[in-house]
Amino acid sequence: MQKNPIVSNLISINDLKTWLQRDLTPRDKLLLVLASFDSPCQVKDIKAKALEAGFSIPKVWNISSVLKRSKGLAIKIPDGWEITESGLQQLTSIGVFIANPSVAHVATDLRNMLPSIKDENTRAFAEEAIKCHELGLYRSAIVMSWLAAVGVLYEHVHQNCLSKFNAEAKRVNGKWKDATTTDDLSKMKEVDFLDRIENISVIGKDVKNQLQECLKKRNSCGHPNSLQIRANTSAAHMEILLLNVFSKF
Repeated sequence: MQKNPIVSNLISINDLKTWLQRDLTPRDKLLLVLASFDSPCQVKDIKAKALEAGFSIPKVWNISSVLKRSKGLAIKIPDGWEITESGLQQLTSIGVFIANPSVAHVATDLRNMLPSIKDENTRAFAEEAIKCHELGLYRSAIVMSWLAAVGVLYEHVHQNCLSKFNAEAKRVNGKWKDATTTDDLSKMKEVDFLDRIENISVIGKDVKNQLQECLKKRNSCGHPNSLQIRANTSAAHMEILLLNVFSKF
């Protein structure tokens, strides 16, 4: 059987024992059982795992029918049933936290950075990004963490090299009006802003290239589309920002 790439750390049998005794819908109880497997499973496996956790699935439950009506929280592939990212988010919303090592690591590192972010609004964006990441809202985490990172860069330029930035901006575009606040800096397209701060040596070329990739992800995640994002993508995006923005400026 192929391992489910979404589930990194499983719900333990002890946690399953606790949650299956609570007053939850049949759908959520079946999702809990699915989240205890690291590979697709058959109906008989679901019944056996639930029984192992002290819960006998009622005979009146049509397991396949319940999962089919889950609206994508669980899907059936050739090897059997498996929980989806949306299914994990549903479990998180009812209080079940399924930890992914990369999620926990990056979130912890970012939380340690929060006190060093001076601007209150930027710090709020960063904190919201961390919460989204922890809850499995990966598209939101990518968008919010980018906003926080750009806020840090705006603040650095405003405090340390505003005149130099304005001179470079005017060299490239004679119509640029000198920025005097961080809000003024945000009037420039972010992709152009990255070019300008590379030109005045705030960041290097390789860092700019990585930040441009982060910007592309932010743009993709900020609009309705079919792009699928999982924990590793969000973690990698946030790690780039952590190492090259939050920890340096």
